[in-house]
Amino acid sequence: MNTEIKDFHLPRWNELPNIDLYIDQLVSLLEEYLGGYIKNDNEKDEKLITKTMINNYVKQNVIKPPMNKKYNKEHMASLFVIFVLKQVYSIHDIKRLIHLAIETSPIDLSYNRFCSELEKAIRIVFAGKNYVKNSKLSEEQYILRNVVQSFANKLYVQKVYLKK
Repeated sequence: MNTEIKDFHLPRWNELPNIDLYIDQLVSLLEEYLGGYIKNDNEKDEKLITKTMINNYVKQNVIKPPMNKKYNKEHMASLFVIFVLKQVYSIHDIKRLIHLAIETSPIDLSYNRFCSELEKAIRIVFAGKNYVKNSKLSEEQYILRNVVQSFANKLYVQKVYLKK
């Protein structure tokens, strides 16, 4: 398995900055963690994450407006989820999936579960393995597993077959 893929890690809730960030700092944080995984190599000039994109997510009520132009942990976590999932889902669908997750669990637990499941899905897909069936999953957990697996499958095709 590719070392870069094996080392894929999203910051957990307790690893996110404890201070609120201005939008430039937020963009840098997201780029640092996601840049190598969802940026197209053949589109080097194209930014993965922009201030305009984030502002549009606020306008579309996908995330809450910042307080005093600063973004908190909830914003950060939501944006990590958005930028990963927008590779395979529409913003409308992502908004629905985020609401489903936070209706059933506190945001910190939902976000940490998303990170863990995403990393697990990527390891499984790149190792050429299949998920072990688990009939004890709740409907929300089953949906999450399928959501992150769709991203992992796309990433695999890009990195291995399309060499992006």
